[in-house]
Amino acid sequence: MFFHRQELQFKSEPEQPDAVYARKLQEVLGGQYGEITVAMQYMFQAWNMHVPGKYRDLVFGIGAEEFGHVEMLATMIAQLLEKSPLGITEEAVQADPTVAAVVGGTDVQHAIVAGAGARPVDSMGNPWQGAFITASGNLLADFTSNANAEMQGRAQVARLYHMTDDKGVRDLLSFLLARDTMHQNQWLAAAAELREQGVEELPVPSNFPQSKEQTEVSYQYLNFSDGTRAAEGPWASGPAPDGNGEFSYHEGPTTNAPMPPPTHPDARFYGTTEVPDVVERTAATAQDKLHRE
Repeated sequence: MFFHRQELQFKSEPEQPDAVYARKLQEVLGGQYGEITVAMQYMFQAWNMHVPGKYRDLVFGIGAEEFGHVEMLATMIAQLLEKSPLGITEEAVQADPTVAAVVGGTDVQHAIVAGAGARPVDSMGNPWQGAFITASGNLLADFTSNANAEMQGRAQVARLYHMTDDKGVRDLLSFLLARDTMHQNQWLAAAAELREQGVEELPVPSNFPQSKEQTEVSYQYLNFSDGTRAAEGPWASGPAPDGNGEFSYHEGPTTNAPMPPPTHPDARFYGTTEVPDVVERTAATAQDKLHRE
């Protein structure tokens, strides 16, 4: 059950309208690492979770907060657009290069489609996609993905902070930065606890028997670049973080195999192969008559 309370988590108002900056804010609303993504990601993780308890409560709680952040950003975008000009004549644009630059930086669909409101898109107008979310059902994999999403989102909000002098906008971003700090730490703490308590371990999924993988290459660093300094890193020698193996460094692959023979799809796919065209045409005709693959 969902219930909406008509209030915001934090109070902030822009000092002045700014349609160009409203477009920039769309990135942290509807971009790959925006608030819509994390809100939906956390909710689907909770819905898909197989065990009740503190982890599901954690995910539901942060997911619900992120929906509030969606609303806060949408409200701020609407406020930035509230007193922006409805339109401008071609003559005015031609007469003032500064105005032309501003018009060129706005999202025209803010006005035409949304009536001076926010949209579920990124800063380039690309629609938000459900493909952005990660909800695998494996808690360590998901919590690690969540920490990354909060890191990426916080980096973008930090950049946006320096793209405006508007105190009201900065107040909102300052609040969101603080919550991103908390959420990063929450996900990292939860991931660490999963490992400490043996709920899930590295490598994920840890309950798949490693004996069934090609263990001889499980901890090999294979250098496929002409750069040489990767050999200096802790991933090239010493114990692996999962405690199950020792890293080793190798210039290039340690395994190889010949290419398999060319494939020959059904002649009715009309792919070009080394088989003479007349043979493929005859085969296709015969298959059609016999109704066979």
